[in-house]
Amino acid sequence: MKRALSVLLASAAILLLLTIGIVRGQGIASALPQTVDAPADNPASPAKVTLGRLLFWDPVLSGNKDVACATCHHPDFGYAENLDISIGVNGIGLGTRRKFATPNSIPFVKRNSQSLLNTAFNGIDREGHYNPSTAPMFWDIRSLGLEAQALEPIKTFEEMRGDAYSQEQALDSVVARLKTIPEYGTLFTRAFGNRQAISSGNLGKALAAFERTLVANNSPFDRQMRGDKSAMTEAQIRGMAQFERVGCGNCHNGPMFSDYKLHVLGVPDNGKLQVSDSGVNGTYAFRTASLRDLAFTAPYMHSGVFSTLEDVLNFYNRAGRRIRNGNSNGGQADPLLRQLRGVNFASRDIIEFLGALNDQSFDKTIPARVPSGLRPGGRIE
Repeated sequence: MKRALSVLLASAAILLLLTIGIVRGQGIASALPQTVDAPADNPASPAKVTLGRLLFWDPVLSGNKDVACATCHHPDFGYAENLDISIGVNGIGLGTRRKFATPNSIPFVKRNSQSLLNTAFNGIDREGHYNPSTAPMFWDIRSLGLEAQALEPIKTFEEMRGDAYSQEQALDSVVARLKTIPEYGTLFTRAFGNRQAISSGNLGKALAAFERTLVANNSPFDRQMRGDKSAMTEAQIRGMAQFERVGCGNCHNGPMFSDYKLHVLGVPDNGKLQVSDSGVNGTYAFRTASLRDLAFTAPYMHSGVFSTLEDVLNFYNRAGRRIRNGNSNGGQADPLLRQLRGVNFASRDIIEFLGALNDQSFDKTIPARVPSGLRPGGRIE
């Protein structure tokens, strides 16, 4: 009884703090929506989702037919990957067991594989508004909307394309392959309603329709915000207050805990890269990552250099005083870094709070087969 009363009082206090934070333009907003919006030109349908799932797992989309979207966005890792930076083309194995086959001339993928969970809500603001057609994608926001995002890895040399064809030829080459597989002809026609349905545009639409089903929107935080005052623990509620107090909410706000803006933090480069990753237009700016489902998606940051959440918070505790990336200009560092106060002191409670943003109820289905006859997921044995 005492514990229940304590949690109730703490919940009421934190909800008041959150309300104040929202009025001031800062802080946490609300639970994720319980339904997903789609662009007007790509309404969801079961046929599109079925097709998109098979395409997502089919290595036929890659130049050498050895890597699928699912290779680096696997449900075992929250549709991300437990590697610092990915191995795409010419890779063998899954997760930390993945390595390059020999001989090899393919570089590592430049950045950490972001989770696809809840990307349906990318760009959502504090009031819960978002436009699925213009949702910011990737660490550098180089694509808008899942339809465009889904096609980029197919064209990228180290991710899926390899040296089978040029970047300009990639989508046409993949579409030509799909047209030779009768089952895909049937599936595309069923999903898009005409016999000429296999196209690069419809390929992106089918993949996006499936990706919008990868939703994890019933975390303890979501349930707490919807009225279940016992969904979060006392430690998580304390951590939520600490998260606000030290200034994390300046950038990590809204239902996805991201402002979807570009910031210069000075995160160290990954030593596996031959050239420093200078971010957007050489500024070392990268998009604020969502804090959803972090338990499944380590390691962290665009370069994957931090193995644990403790490492991340330790970085932020020092970031306001000095830039860790020697290749970036310290003068560019985001001024919001200097506003962080007492991150290290509050780290334990903050980590408890971040645990309240995890939701394991997302779809983890792996198809037994794909229409190409290749192994689902590529060479992940």
